[in-house]
Amino acid sequence: MSLELSIEEQVARARAELRLGAAVVLARGDAAALAASAETVGAARLAALRAAGPTDLAITAWRAQTLKARAYDGDVARIALDDAFPLARIRATADPQTDLASPLKGPFPTRREGDAGLHRAAIRLAKQAHLLPAALVAALPGPAEAEALAGRGLTVIDVDAWLAAEAEALDIAGVSAARVPLKSAQASRVHVFRPGDGSEEHYAVEIGAPARDAAPLTRLHSACFTGDVLGSLKCDCGPQLDAALAAMGAANEGVLLYLNQEGRGIGLANKMRAYSLQDQGFDTVEANHRLGFEDDERDFRIGAAILRRLGFSRIRLMTNNPRKVGMMANSGIEVVERAPLIVGATPENENYLRVKAAKSGHLL
Repeated sequence: MSLELSIEEQVARARAELRLGAAVVLARGDAAALAASAETVGAARLAALRAAGPTDLAITAWRAQTLKARAYDGDVARIALDDAFPLARIRATADPQTDLASPLKGPFPTRREGDAGLHRAAIRLAKQAHLLPAALVAALPGPAEAEALAGRGLTVIDVDAWLAAEAEALDIAGVSAARVPLKSAQASRVHVFRPGDGSEEHYAVEIGAPARDAAPLTRLHSACFTGDVLGSLKCDCGPQLDAALAAMGAANEGVLLYLNQEGRGIGLANKMRAYSLQDQGFDTVEANHRLGFEDDERDFRIGAAILRRLGFSRIRLMTNNPRKVGMMANSGIEVVERAPLIVGATPENENYLRVKAAKSGHLL
């Protein structure tokens, strides 16, 4: 019996190790590197990375734009670190919350020679771990050193195998389901789905008994702890959740997908960092960019995969976001109707809603 880990298991373990401040090995062809999170790495681990080989701080082009660092690789900038680049400066470079208080962090010498593939993979792994999109990458002499580190217990990721696995159809399985009477609909059932890559579980709330060959009222709702649970006035998420469930209850059928993609997919900690930047005067999109993220990091293919697991191929989608309609169509789910969901406007979220319309294309 083989106990060898699959690529999905290796990547899941690597995400956890980055969150702990540990280093992982990334390998691609004849190239290999040690990678760690700029947010969680400690002084001893940083010293070990520097001892292993030339070390860079990999950041996204969005973060590089704020720092006035050159991103010669298009979407990634590789800041070359010398021994005079201390850990505190690394963290300040990665985290924009103190940019206004200490704006002069550069100049930053960035690399333009060589391949940035492993740096790009390190940032991708940090994003999936819901850490800041900034990674320390120490080049190893070659595959032999990577194999030696694997023998010492470090997780080794074959980057090409990882990217190939991510390109395949999403593997998501139903775990459990039970009746859960709701205020808006007593005839409701909650399904729990678990992705095969070890990431967060997602939920489907089935209202009534919608026919599988019909097009039920459907909502793809991204988790929002601040809006859904705390009743935050900074967004319209809580009111949208309530209105969607109420509409489904009134129709006595529907499917609400509750996807664990907090903060447009960047995680709650980074969402709070974005809120801190909004308090400094940046809008939602600008805050995400200063952190190093795209406008929206969510993957709505997850919602399509869950709908297929439930037996649906056609829906009436409750959304103001045309991107969701397009993503559903691209994932094989026919959207026969888009139902607007315009609720929850407050003086506190007026600018937030205006930016959603102007920069994210929401139909408000």
